[in-house]
Amino acid sequence: MELKNILALTNDGVQVKDIQQLRNVMDSLVYEAVFAEDDKKTALLTLVKEAAKAAGAIPASIQSLYEKMGKNYPGFTVPAINIRGLTYDVARVIFRKALDMKVGPFIFEIARSEIGYTKQRPLEYAAVVLAAAVKEGYTGPVFIQGDHFQLVRKNYLADAKPETDYVKGLIKETIEAEFYNIDIDTSTIVDIERETIKEQQRRNFEMTAELASHIRGVQPAGIDVSIGGEIGEIGGKNSIPDELRAYLDGFREVFKAGKGLSKLSVQTGTSHGGVVLPDGSLAKVSIDFDTLRTLSDLARKEYGLSGCVQHGASTLPEDAFHMFPETGTSEVHLATGFQNIIYDSKALPAEFREQVYAFIKQEYAKEQKEGQTEEQFIYKTRKKGFGPIKKQWWDLPAAVKEPIMKELEAKFALLFEKLKVVNTQEIVQRTVKPVVVKKEINREQTGL
Repeated sequence: MELKNILALTNDGVQVKDIQQLRNVMDSLVYEAVFAEDDKKTALLTLVKEAAKAAGAIPASIQSLYEKMGKNYPGFTVPAINIRGLTYDVARVIFRKALDMKVGPFIFEIARSEIGYTKQRPLEYAAVVLAAAVKEGYTGPVFIQGDHFQLVRKNYLADAKPETDYVKGLIKETIEAEFYNIDIDTSTIVDIERETIKEQQRRNFEMTAELASHIRGVQPAGIDVSIGGEIGEIGGKNSIPDELRAYLDGFREVFKAGKGLSKLSVQTGTSHGGVVLPDGSLAKVSIDFDTLRTLSDLARKEYGLSGCVQHGASTLPEDAFHMFPETGTSEVHLATGFQNIIYDSKALPAEFREQVYAFIKQEYAKEQKEGQTEEQFIYKTRKKGFGPIKKQWWDLPAAVKEPIMKELEAKFALLFEKLKVVNTQEIVQRTVKPVVVKKEINREQTGL
């Protein structure tokens, strides 16, 4: 492809000469970037990202909107969407639907664990999302988030420093890739053996403060990364007000590095991916919406946070989602439900699905737990079927991908409506002013 007619590389960064031509070549440009090798891959992904910023799709922090929500809850819940596979296609659908429905706040995110098993390093994830924005003609702030930047309990208890250093390194990498929203999860190291709730939460709030200070130390000038904390390990017992107060009071005592947390993840009865029955179907989930209402209200009124965050919600029944804005939930994290639509779609060729499942059974056989049926094992493990054979997913023909994207589009439309983010562009335009951070590009590797 002849990029010199479309993009120019100047001392001021990338300039777009022909926006329509850039959209026309974006499919092939982002594909080449994702599947290039080493230095060329880094250069091309950076070029895609810089071209997107020049075209008006700019990575941004949601901090200023969440500060506004902390003062006056606007009646909507922000969807945060994890994309594990077919990332470019799925992100295009999200942007298209958001433009169609005039949605203001929506977040693209990827968790620490997902970065590994989906084979999407932060630079790649950010570039692919921004490429999708360009393709769909989206301009404005793009919220990209590091989800569950978690201290793994067994690693931390064995030797705290290397585990902490790993997460700090990941934070630095993601901020360099222009993730300006990060959720810290040190709830894994809560010590329930301690006598008081504050002492139980002490390691949690102290490590949150240490990692938040690290974020403030490496964030670019002019940007306050939106930072989330967590008090209830998702899948454990439901959170209570005393835990929220102990954690946030403790955090305030030890954190002295600038703006604090903008939101707080709590446990209300869900688990990531849902609970799988022996036949592979999902058990019904019951969310404690009273807990969400009480804790979100408390987080706003007493601490100025945007509210509480609900994880593990994508597999809930559709008639439950309207409850999130009704209970003042500020953000909801959605992942597995979209993966299920892709895998279970009638448009996905049966032989391709079986090829992925055969790969999973061979590569991850050791992960099958005693007493687990094959259906349960496949359901729990198929999230790992995207990364290692990513190219085969990308190479699926349009005749396969388009009907799957139609199914996803209907799901996103329903979620945007239920979460009440339709016609919310104005509040984002008013509260969020993206800052363009210029990045160096290796000219030789791009062909410009």
